[in-house]
Amino acid sequence: MIVDNERTTASLIQTLLELDGFEVSIVGRGMQVAVRARQNPPDVFLLDYRLDDIEGTEVTRRLRAIPEFAHTPIVMSSGLNVADEAYAAGASLFLIKPFEPSQLSGILNRLITPH
Repeated sequence: MIVDNERTTASLIQTLLELDGFEVSIVGRGMQVAVRARQNPPDVFLLDYRLDDIEGTEVTRRLRAIPEFAHTPIVMSSGLNVADEAYAAGASLFLIKPFEPSQLSGILNRLITPH
């Protein structure tokens, strides 16, 4: 699940991931994430730090408080150096934007593959 209020960015990432065989949904507002995730639980969240309605760190805290998402990987991204905040909120991984979209598939495969 991509959580990003920048539709163009989200659509580009969605297209690239779908070409690599992933099923992708997009949520544009942080307050909608838990409801949409319960309807169709994702294997991983790709979450932007800056959303229009709520910060990604708060979305992460809220997801971690929901038992079914307590261990679902959350990859947070931002152009800001907020990695410490992301990890403190419960993010599994932090990517600094701009990141290389071609690397994202490998990262996601490692996160969702059973260990």
